Amino acid sequence: MNALSRNPADRVIVVGAGVAGLAVALRLAPRPVTLVTAQPLGLGTATGWAQGGIAAAIGADDAPALHAADTQAAGAGLTDPGVAARVTAAGPGLIDWLVAAGILFDREADGALALGLEAAHGRRRIVRAGGDATGRRVLDGLVRAVSRTPSIEIVVASARELLRDAHGAVAGVVCEADGARFRLTGRAVVLATGGVGGLYASTTNPSGATGLGLALAARAGATLRDLEFVQFHPTAIAAGADPMPLATEALRGEGARLIDGRGDRVMAGIVGGDLAPRDVVARAIFQTLARGETVYLDARGALGARMPTRFPTVAALCAGAGIDPAIEAIPVRPAAHYHMGGVLVDAQGASTVPGLYACGEVASTGLHGANRLASNSLLEALAYAAWIADGLDAPAPGPILPERGGRAAPARDLAQIRAILESRVGVVRDAAGLGEAVARLAPLARTGSEAALTGLMIAQAALDRQESRGAHWRADFPAAKPARHTETTLADLLAATETRASAEEALTP
Repeated sequence: MNALSRNPADRVIVVGAGVAGLAVALRLAPRPVTLVTAQPLGLGTATGWAQGGIAAAIGADDAPALHAADTQAAGAGLTDPGVAARVTAAGPGLIDWLVAAGILFDREADGALALGLEAAHGRRRIVRAGGDATGRRVLDGLVRAVSRTPSIEIVVASARELLRDAHGAVAGVVCEADGARFRLTGRAVVLATGGVGGLYASTTNPSGATGLGLALAARAGATLRDLEFVQFHPTAIAAGADPMPLATEALRGEGARLIDGRGDRVMAGIVGGDLAPRDVVARAIFQTLARGETVYLDARGALGARMPTRFPTVAALCAGAGIDPAIEAIPVRPAAHYHMGGVLVDAQGASTVPGLYACGEVASTGLHGANRLASNSLLEALAYAAWIADGLDAPAPGPILPERGGRAAPARDLAQIRAILESRVGVVRDAAGLGEAVARLAPLARTGSEAALTGLMIAQAALDRQESRGAHWRADFPAAKPARHTETTLADLLAATETRASAEEALTP
């Protein structure tokens, strides 16, 4: 049956085909699902690039409560303890679900799952596949499972707008393929569109990760939360590629160290050292680079020699850049990697707009707080995929309202947006730079640019948070204030930017 002919009273539309979207579609089976993906299955998603693994408390010396405590510590006061407990408790069962789906995880000689260590984890709990190819192995396995599931139909197209019914609920998506626009209507829409790293000049994300889901949700009236919290992976390989390949954090868990050009330890004297939380490591590297130094990840010797078997993805990336990690240190720098903010959702993944759900990086569940703990992202997506499927109870859509039309513009301005975000909304921020970013992005957003709108929302949220917390570091407000979330809607954003523009115009001679 053609997806366009499906009964909208039954169909659920899932936008995005990374681990979040695929898992939601599988969990909804045998209910009918239309999976909208901008590229053919398996392509264009950050899941396939995930090197670290999936955090799950399955070791003999581990427990979900310990995992939850580490998650809360990394979240810098904004992780919801109940969410952390719930997600970490689900971890072991989710690994079992993936094994049942045919994912072949790495195992020890005795058959037990091999467990790695990453920064800010108090136990070895990183389940991996293919050494550092976990994301690709999981993605490929879920793609195979989706391909075998008759209730899931695939539409290769770009989502342009969310449709609303006469009751105000989200009831479908306007899509575009080969220059033609068409409607998909359904009882609910699940956004699984990934993150925002593509808005930065230095990123480990696919180029298409420009926050489309955030813009779609904002224009549908959804509340967004904590958009200022962008995590920068501290060890992207600085060898001229765009996007930047990353050197997994697990390398430091196995003994690699960060050094400068003189061989001095970058993390010397810092609590946690090379295994400190990502935001701490990223700032230390940023500050070293700002002094004109070069930073390297030093795996020379035994670790570098066994990298082709233990970390084959990183070994291949180094080889492509002409680096032999057994005898050469790897040049690294921070790069935009993961977005902790997103569409505010409840325990079933439902947004503040009826009929609209979000799963994965595009969502703000309360798990990550101000700074995601390594390898918790795939875990969160898998957990909420199941809870969305269990809790989704949207009524059949009513009469569909007309499309607004003409709102989305091609990303002709993406290079300019990436330069603004990189220089003004990066690892270290201040009011002057953030204010400039807002002033430069607002006119671009008014032209209909989804990327500019998302960048503007991030910059405005960062300007409003006058403190330093987790991944958000303000040079002009280095101290933390009482913990709070920031919530915003598109109406709030427009009011803030218009007020600012009016004030600046009034002050202009």
